[in-house]
Amino acid sequence: QVQLVESGGGLVQAGGSLRLSCAASGDTLCISAMGWHRQAPGKERDVVATITTGGSTYHTDSVKGRFTISRDSAKNTVYLQMDSLKPEDTAVYYCHADSRKGWGCIEYNYWGQGTQVTVSS
Repeated sequence: QVQLVESGGGLVQAGGSLRLSCAASGDTLCISAMGWHRQAPGKERDVVATITTGGSTYHTDSVKGRFTISRDSAKNTVYLQMDSLKPEDTAVYYCHADSRKGWGCIEYNYWGQGTQVTVSS
């Protein structure tokens, strides 16, 4: 069992910055990867960025050069630094964690509650 708690969303003007945080607790040794997804009204939920326990990162093309995913392993926390925000970035952002099978773990996908990011023009 893994619990994810998100924070850091808010309202910002275009060109501004926000930093999202996601703190994991529970069976954190089961986690193989974490990431951020976002969903705008009437749109599909899409991946934004991911990071594995080995440190490999992925950022979707629309945010490359503007967003950066990182982690603090000691705190079981991942971050999404969002710079040069655009109105198109407006969405609910969800933290996600993948747990791996083995070592007393099960395969499962965990989701946070979501945090609203609104970028005005």
